[in-house]
Amino acid sequence: QVQLVESGGGLVQAGGSLRLSCAASGRIYDWYTVAWFRQGSGKEREFLAYISWNGVNTETADSVKGRFTISRDVAENTVYLQVSNLKPEDTAVYYCAADSGWSVSTAPGSFQWWGQGTQVSVSS
Repeated sequence: QVQLVESGGGLVQAGGSLRLSCAASGRIYDWYTVAWFRQGSGKEREFLAYISWNGVNTETADSVKGRFTISRDVAENTVYLQVSNLKPEDTAVYYCAADSGWSVSTAPGSFQWWGQGTQVSVSS
């Protein structure tokens, strides 16, 4: 069982930055994948980036590549999402999720554990 708690969201002006944190607890193995998703009002949940717990594998969605960066601190059991050059359309609830499978999918349904989300609001 894995528990995930997100933090770091808030209200920022367009062009600003935030660092979102996903604190993980429970038994996490090197092959686990932790990902960030977001869901805007009335929109489907969107994949943003994932990283394997051992840090070997990462992927970032083309839609946010160059502005969003995923990283992890094993000592802190935390995965971060640095979000930069924010735009009003980035406004959403940001979630982290974990998957224990060996093969990685970016589909939300393949992730077994989810945090409660953190709100990011970007004003123009």
